[in-house]
Amino acid sequence: MTPAARAAAAIGVLDRYLAGEPVEKALTNWGRASRYAGSGDRAAVRDLVFDALRCKRSFAAWGGALTGRGLILGGLRAAGHDPALIFTGQGHAPAEVSDADQRRVPVGAEALDAPDWLMVELETSLGEQTQAVLTALQKRAPVFLRVNLGKATVAEATAALAAEGIIATTHPLAATALEVTANARKVQTSSAYLGGLVELQDASSQAVVAALPLADGMRVLDHCAGGGGKTLAMAARARMTLFAHDIQPRRMADLPARADRAGVTVTLTAAPEMQAPYDLVLVDVPCSGSGSWRRDPEGKWALTAARLDALVAVQAEVVQRAAAMVAAQGTLVYATCSLLSRENGGQIAAFLRRNPHWQLVKDAAFSPVSGGDGFYLALLTQKDQHPTQPAVVF
Repeated sequence: MTPAARAAAAIGVLDRYLAGEPVEKALTNWGRASRYAGSGDRAAVRDLVFDALRCKRSFAAWGGALTGRGLILGGLRAAGHDPALIFTGQGHAPAEVSDADQRRVPVGAEALDAPDWLMVELETSLGEQTQAVLTALQKRAPVFLRVNLGKATVAEATAALAAEGIIATTHPLAATALEVTANARKVQTSSAYLGGLVELQDASSQAVVAALPLADGMRVLDHCAGGGGKTLAMAARARMTLFAHDIQPRRMADLPARADRAGVTVTLTAAPEMQAPYDLVLVDVPCSGSGSWRRDPEGKWALTAARLDALVAVQAEVVQRAAAMVAAQGTLVYATCSLLSRENGGQIAAFLRRNPHWQLVKDAAFSPVSGGDGFYLALLTQKDQHPTQPAVVF
């Protein structure tokens, strides 16, 4: 496919998304109907679509309309490219640019691709970092790997990847983090990945696990395990009895195979209270996902004020349930991939008001400006266990 044909395909996918079809379904349907498209074409169309979703508001302004055509046209203009080279009207190319395709310079929340209704809360939460963080979220997320130290050193994993043409470098957010700088799409078919030397995991997520007080012999529960990325990262830290639970068990469907590849044992449980108490319970609660919007831009635009209120209520319920499963000398760990104070420090403050026998030991916030996703972490213990430490911002 030519660049113009790829742009036309992306326009079609975006129009289906804007009409209400989930973006992944729209991409799948296009792929099934386009057998002529090779793997490179499919990847290129996918990139165009997700670039447009990350910058939906600003691209729509630059392109003159919130349509598939407007978003792709706006993306070219925003990047300083001449749309006439793509919008030629010839062959499979989009129709030529006309007077109807009037550009408009985006301003304010529109320029930062943030929802208007959430902008005040973002500014309150992020302060002087607001513009830098939201600008970072407009770009594609780096591809990060976690080195499984149970199977290889960082140097060995880097060399194994390089032998297959995958270039990766260390990242300061976590000692196990590698940022892939070339041939990222080869990772999941590489021997290093299939052999369990590396796993795909954001660097901030790795930093969260690195901050946990884990040790051999502990009983640990990953209470909202999802796909199990943090579960496996914890397993690589120490020899523990490790349990994983998720309210939607299907999210953990791949975890047994991933654990086997990593060479670790994880027990999936539908009733975590039955195995309590635990020395450490990690609760990576359902949240707005605002810290990872560049990976899930569809989620950014789907979030509503009512949905956020509901998530905050769920978070309070989940952390309360988890606290009851922590051993007397144990640690409760609260985490989100959110940038919003209401889901982070505000949620912890509310928990401590409800549970005055608990105390905050340490909390930390990770920002996309540092390279990884936005994350929040809080370590809590029952009183008289540890002195309180100040918050750390990365």
